[in-house]
This record gives sequence, structure tokens and C-alpha cells, in this order.
Amino acid sequence: MRFVLEASVTLSWLLRDTSSRDAPYAFAVLNALRLPGASAEVPVTWGWRSRTSSLAVKPKLRAQRPKRSFPRDAGWRIDQADAATSGTPYPISFARRYHLSSYNASYLELALRSALPLATLDEDLRRAASKAGVEDLKLV
Repeated sequence: MRFVLEASVTLSWLLRDTSSRDAPYAFAVLNALRLPGASAEVPVTWGWRSRTSSLAVKPKLRAQRPKRSFPRDAGWRIDQADAATSGTPYPISFARRYHLSSYNASYLELALRSALPLATLDEDLRRAASKAGVEDLKLV
């Protein structure tokens, strides 16, 4: 069994604030990884997301960041940058298309490219994955 593992699942193994609704799924994923031949794929953002979500960055620091504005043609600029690549879409394209954070978009892109189901606790990512045709990893 192979699948894409999103950071919210792994964080729930470590943090005590996992809701009782999410815990059975998160630990079913952990048990699935113990099965012979099981493996999880993660994008490079997995480590960054794991560190910045509740482990290293305090919420107050996020709120204090200065507001940033983007030029009107930012979407066009991103599209042009994507067109210049070798055909592999960057997560920012998925972020724009499915209204996701760039972290979550990287999981969606990997699942699509690898044709693997996705293990996540993030509802926005689940909805986007469903729209994109990515299977949700069903364990419970």
C-alpha cells in the first residue's frame, strides 16, 4: 500500500490536541504504515509544514507579520512562470485553482502526479482532492 501522507496526520500523532473525531483515522494511517510493503510519499513541504504547524511558529508571530499586497497581474505572472517549466505544475498553480495554501497544494500535486490516494485530516484539502479526482485514503 502506497499513499501520500499529509502533515496534519503526522502532527496528530505527536500533538495532544487532535480531536476525538480525527484520532481514529490518524492512528489507522499510522497502523497502515506498519504493514509489510506499506510506504508513504511526502512532498518536500512536509518537513516545513510539520515544523511550522504548532511545533515551531507561535500563532502570535504569524499575526504580527506585515500585510502584503500583490500586483493585479500576479496570477498572470504565476501562469507565465509555470509555462516556462518542463511541464510539471508547481503547487502554486494548484493553490490558486483549488483555493489551498501552497503547503496543501504540494500534497495535491504529488497525489495527482503519483496517482496515489491521499491521507489527510484537512477538510479543505480533502474537498480539493475530491474535485481533482484524487482518492481519499480509506482506512476506518
